[in-house]
Amino acid sequence: MQFDATFFVGLAFVVFVGVLVYFGVHKMLLKSLDERASAIRDEIDEAQRLREEAQALLAGYERKQRDALKEAEEMVAHAREEAEREARESIDKLDAALARREQLALDKIALAEAQAEREVRAAAVDLAIDAAAKVIETQVAGARGEALVDDAIKDLRQRLN
Repeated sequence: MQFDATFFVGLAFVVFVGVLVYFGVHKMLLKSLDERASAIRDEIDEAQRLREEAQALLAGYERKQRDALKEAEEMVAHAREEAEREARESIDKLDAALARREQLALDKIALAEAQAEREVRAAAVDLAIDAAAKVIETQVAGARGEALVDDAIKDLRQRLN
């Protein structure tokens, strides 16, 4: 086989085009791969940043939740203490009111006893005066008797009261 100049020119042309294609496509491929790697790297960085933001938000919400639970527990404890204090105050007020009513009842009883005692004494005095007047009237007659009875009745009223 004989190779003529056209064959070598054709072969050189094909090799030249192959080299151009190889280096052109290769550079384009490398450039495309570099761009793709850069885009993936940017997406990874963005995903990492978003993940860190999400973790920060999660930590913030967990802190807020703990704070809210703690505040709720404090509110419940305060409400319980307040209810116990109110209950103690109510019991104390009820005890004081019962003591006042008891004392008022005792005062009313003492007043009623004193009133009854005065009424009994007054009735006894009146009865004694009437009885004494009848006894003296039957035993002492006349003007002298009437004078003695009147004096005795006056003296008796003063002594009994």
